[in-house]
Amino acid sequence: MTETTSFTPANVAPAYVPGHRLLAGKSVLITAAAGAGIGFATARRCVEEGCRSLVVADIHPGRVAAAVEQLRALGETEVHGLLCDVTNEEQVGALVAESEARLGGIDVLVNNAGLGGSRRVVEMSDGEWHRVLDVTLTGTFRMTRAALKVMIPRGKGVIVNNASVLGWRAQKEQAHYAAAKAGVMALTRCSAVEAAEHGIRINAVAPSIALHDFLKKSAPEELLADLARREAFGRAAEVWEVANVIVFLASDYASYMTGEVLSVSSQHA
Repeated sequence: MTETTSFTPANVAPAYVPGHRLLAGKSVLITAAAGAGIGFATARRCVEEGCRSLVVADIHPGRVAAAVEQLRALGETEVHGLLCDVTNEEQVGALVAESEARLGGIDVLVNNAGLGGSRRVVEMSDGEWHRVLDVTLTGTFRMTRAALKVMIPRGKGVIVNNASVLGWRAQKEQAHYAAAKAGVMALTRCSAVEAAEHGIRINAVAPSIALHDFLKKSAPEELLADLARREAFGRAAEVWEVANVIVFLASDYASYMTGEVLSVSSQHA
C-alpha cells in the first residue's frame, strides 16, 4: 500500500497557528491596532500568546471600541483602548503616559501606524509627501522617543517597528511610502544601538504584501493581484503571519536580536 501525505498547496494559506504563551506576563502597547490590518492581528496574537495587559491605540473611536470588545472576548488579558494620532506630539505623550498607568509599565511597544498611497513623483504634492512621512516615519520616531523615556529608567523594554520591503525595493508610485519605510529601518538600527546600553531591544519587520481591507482600499486590485503572483508562494501573506514574526521579536526568544530588520516575504530572490 502506498502511503500518502497530506499537504497544503503553496498558494493556499496554512492553518492558523495556536498560541504558545510567548508573551506571558508582559504588557503591550500597539498603535493603529483597530480594524482588520496587521495591527489588530498583532493585538489578537498578543492576547493568544498570553500577554497580561494590552493597550490598542488608533484614531478611530468606533473601531477602537469594536477592537477592544473582540479582544476581551478572546481570553483573560486586560485590554484597554485609547485614541491617538501619532502626528500629534501631545497625543503621543498622553498615550504613553496613560498606557504606563494602565499597564503598570509598558514592556512592549509595537509601532504599527503608517500611511500609504499611490502617486508618481512628478505628480506628488508636498502635502502628500509630508503626510506619508509624518505618519509613517516621524510618528514611529515620536512613539519610540516617548517609550524610551519610560523604558530607560527601568532598564528593560522591547520596541518592534513595522517597516516594509519597499524600504529596500523599488516600485512605481511609492516614492513617499518607500522613503518613509527606509527611514523606519534606519531609525530602528540607530535607536537600537542607543537603547542597547539600557537593556532595551529595538527591531523591525519588513512585510512584502499582506492583504487586508485598508490595503485593498489604497491600491488597485490589479496591482495587488500582480504583487501576490510575484511571491514565491503565489499568494499574499495573511496578516496573522506577519503578526507571528512581530510577536517573536517581542518575545524573549529574540533576546539577542536588536537593530535587525526581519523580512516577512516570499518574494523570488
